[in-house]
Amino acid sequence: MKEHRVVITGLGAVTPIGVGVKNFWEGLKAGRSGISQVTHFDVTDFRSKLAAEVKDFQAEKWIDEKSVKRMDRFTHFGIAASAMAIEDAGLESFSFDRTRAGVIIGSGIGGSQTIEEGYSRLHEKGPKSLNPFFVSKLLVNMAACMVSIKYGLKGHLSAPSVACSTGSNAIGDAFRILQRGDAIIMLAGSSEACITPLSYGCFCATRSMSQNSCAENASRPFDKNRDGFVMGEGAGIVVLESLKHAIKRGARIYAEIVGYGNTADAYHFTAPEPHSDGMIRVMQAALKDAFIDPKEIGYINAHGTSTVLNDKCESAAIKKVFGGHTKVLKVSSIKSMIGHLMAASGAVEFVSTVMSVSTGKLPPTINYKEPDPDCPLDYVTNGVESVDLNAAMSNSFGFGGGNACLIIKKYIDINGNS
Repeated sequence: MKEHRVVITGLGAVTPIGVGVKNFWEGLKAGRSGISQVTHFDVTDFRSKLAAEVKDFQAEKWIDEKSVKRMDRFTHFGIAASAMAIEDAGLESFSFDRTRAGVIIGSGIGGSQTIEEGYSRLHEKGPKSLNPFFVSKLLVNMAACMVSIKYGLKGHLSAPSVACSTGSNAIGDAFRILQRGDAIIMLAGSSEACITPLSYGCFCATRSMSQNSCAENASRPFDKNRDGFVMGEGAGIVVLESLKHAIKRGARIYAEIVGYGNTADAYHFTAPEPHSDGMIRVMQAALKDAFIDPKEIGYINAHGTSTVLNDKCESAAIKKVFGGHTKVLKVSSIKSMIGHLMAASGAVEFVSTVMSVSTGKLPPTINYKEPDPDCPLDYVTNGVESVDLNAAMSNSFGFGGGNACLIIKKYIDINGNS
């Protein structure tokens, strides 16, 4: 079977450091932190106090007021990021076969705010008081479904939920559909809005979140004194397109997606496999899928959660896969700035990686002060770096042992122009 080349033609992002890719990217390059004291609810009695909240977001810019009330915040984010990606790709006014265009947008927790509000209402006012839109607001697949409805996209439709690797899985699955010629356009990514009392409190109970009281130092991936991740929220959506269709309509091409790996640790419900087996295999699988020698990868946008185990295991896995190349291989974690967006992290980090390949700019890992002997890689720590970047990798590793890896290359046309 002939495999079709797949390119990225549109980007959309809702993040704690900016709504819209331009604001998000400028924030990353500037090393801006989106972490602060939680404002969504009172955290006086919680172990952790900080989060990376999306600020200055107005759902009504993308959704009519009546519909806003019938959707959860994670769906708002997903629709907004999708609208940005479609506009960025120039598809708003372009006529295409919508039966061959699909949507894959995942989420980890879905409508957590809706669930908590519904539970409170049930106990305070009884079952007859429940909102008839309660079910449709909380379902994990609602962001994908509402985007499909809004734009009349009648092809593939799904909503993966693989914890923190969800976004990368969604993009990888869309890539596969386009590769085999079953679609011409796919919207893919993930959305999460779980900074709610129950979700936040439950993650506090796992003791995996930072208890640092200083927002400027709380998320510090690969630093020796890291003490956990900082919960975030947001969405990342990309337009993936068959190269043939993109060229035919004269689309602007950011980069080409060439490799995808997906493995399971089959080890533990929260902790990574101690020998990094799944992480190693997923990067090797993506490299094999892309037909790329490890030495061609110039940059890795790491999962880099700022937890003791993840950063140690990911660093060991990268060293195992890339060997001596790690001496010149650049690595950074943007979670230092945007926190851990949970299921949305992989998609937002993919957007960042695409921008790195497109512009040759590598965002820094901020808050990195003391090297950890267990994390001996070349992390980007002194501000944004400019490089000649041909290929990059984006890693995602989730609770339950789900691992996903995506590889992006600079797009080169038939005349050898990038």
